[in-house]
Amino acid sequence: PNPFPAIRYHSLAVVADSLPDCLEVSAWTANGIIMGLRHRRFAVEGVQFHPESIMTAVGKDLLRNFLSGGKSHD
Repeated sequence: PNPFPAIRYHSLAVVADSLPDCLEVSAWTANGIIMGLRHRRFAVEGVQFHPESIMTAVGKDLLRNFLSGGKSHD
């Protein structure tokens, strides 16, 4: 589902203006806090929330999709 509830255990966040051009925002909170980044060319993803947490309702689906992916964005 999009959007979906996720849990985070900290207040760390990336500042959008600090991102290099090779990264794009792939997830954010309702308040606009960046929660996910993706490399525009390489198959590199990062998240600031915990998909493995039982509090992230679709966490297993997210991890399954991630593990079955691995394709470049070319």
